[in-house]
Amino acid sequence: MNISPEIIAAIVAALLLSWLIKARLDQMARQIATISRIEGKLDLLLKQAGLEYDPYKSISPRVVDFVKRGKKIEAIKCYREENAGVGLKDAKEYVEEVQRRSGLA
Repeated sequence: MNISPEIIAAIVAALLLSWLIKARLDQMARQIATISRIEGKLDLLLKQAGLEYDPYKSISPRVVDFVKRGKKIEAIKCYREENAGVGLKDAKEYVEEVQRRSGLA
């Protein structure tokens, strides 16, 4: 049974690609672990300093609910309803900023 060079090349390419993907996923897992440790330390420092971090503190509870549930369009609509005269672009930018500050973007 002869295997053509094209099939061998495809198998080698697939193995190489899977190895590269695994290496990247491992790197991302290490970065996530590092960020989690940093967040834990930051939370502890804030607690010891008597400070509270709430990215949603000055935001409407309805908008927060939509953002937390990943319903960006509904959050934008809600923000516009609650803030008469706000344009679509400004509302979208506001909701995206809320997402960024809360780490949901």
